[in-house]
Amino acid sequence: MSRESVRSTRILFFVILSLLLFTACQNNTDQYNVLFIVADDMNGYGFNKTNPQVLSPNLDKFKETALSFPNTYCPAPACSPSRTAFLSGVSPHRSGKYYNGGTAWDKSLLMEQENMMEWFQRAGYNTYGKGKLFHSKIDKKRVEDNFMGTTGRAGFGPFPDSLHRVIPGNRFRGMQAFPDQDFPDVVNADQIIELLQTDQEKPFFMMYGLWRPHSPYTCPQRFYDMYNVDEIEIPDGFYKNDTADLPELAKAFIDTKRDDFQKITSTEKQWKEYLRGYFACYSFADYNIGRVLNALKESKYADNTIVVITSDNGFHMGEKNRFDKNSLWELSAVTPMAIYLPGSKHSGGTCTKPVNLQDLFPTFVDLCGNGMKPLKTIDGKSIKPLLDNPNAEWEKPSITYFGKGWISIRSENFRYLFYPDGSEELYDHRTDIWELKNIAGDSNFNEIKSHLKSFVPAEMAESIPGRWTDMIKRLEEKVSAKE
Repeated sequence: MSRESVRSTRILFFVILSLLLFTACQNNTDQYNVLFIVADDMNGYGFNKTNPQVLSPNLDKFKETALSFPNTYCPAPACSPSRTAFLSGVSPHRSGKYYNGGTAWDKSLLMEQENMMEWFQRAGYNTYGKGKLFHSKIDKKRVEDNFMGTTGRAGFGPFPDSLHRVIPGNRFRGMQAFPDQDFPDVVNADQIIELLQTDQEKPFFMMYGLWRPHSPYTCPQRFYDMYNVDEIEIPDGFYKNDTADLPELAKAFIDTKRDDFQKITSTEKQWKEYLRGYFACYSFADYNIGRVLNALKESKYADNTIVVITSDNGFHMGEKNRFDKNSLWELSAVTPMAIYLPGSKHSGGTCTKPVNLQDLFPTFVDLCGNGMKPLKTIDGKSIKPLLDNPNAEWEKPSITYFGKGWISIRSENFRYLFYPDGSEELYDHRTDIWELKNIAGDSNFNEIKSHLKSFVPAEMAESIPGRWTDMIKRLEEKVSAKE
């Protein structure tokens, strides 16, 4: 080979190598991208198939490629405190953010905390957020700094008019059909899809926060049409006398929502209509999630993007005589979750270990940080070992907080509830998935109860004022006076 030929071959080699390196950089093959999808008030009905009436074909399809975690629970059973906890890395028992309402991010502990998006930026990521994100008061500039561009459309609407409300005057308690483009979830999905079609010079973190299936149960008509109200059944988890074996403080707590329960269930037909509304909005959320997942699949980022789909909390649809979240029982605490990890050999599998949304931040640090640690301590435990081996040893239970001294601890087989007056509940999920029989008083389970109680924090922060702060205080005083 001539000297000129050798020189040409070398030049060609370096050109090809440069192109390969450029392509690798453009497609972010050196670092994972992250698509983080968070629904609102999505319980386990469709995602975990605890209510087979609910249709969620896109979630079903996604789970075939992902590792499902059916025993995932929220740090606190409401939108704002749950999101505050898993996005900041600070557990409610340290921050005092237990309830919706009030402030959070302007308090010193959270104000000084590097949140998830800020950490991703420091790790070299572009961060994007569309839809319902923090759902808690936070400095506007900080939101703008956390996310590139606008944060999409916001709001729970459109709301039903007076003729379509189950409870007069309550715009969240009703069902009515509206066109697709009236819904923030549709507009925000459009924006996420556009981002996935855009060339990214850096790895990205995208958060798509849905407002559904949160009430009001308004959605396009075709999702109502998926359900025949005459074929809808009352949830299996409903038991008329379910509150009989509860502690007095738990009974008093349930009574706070008694009026809503009685109005919604005034006739069986109305209850079924209400269920139809929730089911329809569940399927509507599934539809928008499916649109985003399809866009990712068709993009050049499909093979190198971690996808996490979850909810901020669960929701009761009559179980425990309530239509609400804001409780420490299973239906409110469960937050269905599945994770797609590129190249995983566990696609389509299930991990039944109890995990918490609080565990996501440290998991992202493990998977995406390249050694970059958070600036301050974050709570939770990385579930990377479970992504590597769903049957790995996992001694950590999942804890949900609803005020100082109001604690729910979930192991793989049991749920233990502890109240500030010392009263308790215990449920065996091997035989009682709906938590109908409180076995806290059964001495055969004393060892299990003692073990779970050992995870109750020695210290808990006082509550940041919120919607339930005064109500919980009054309940505690009322029950204490009776005793």
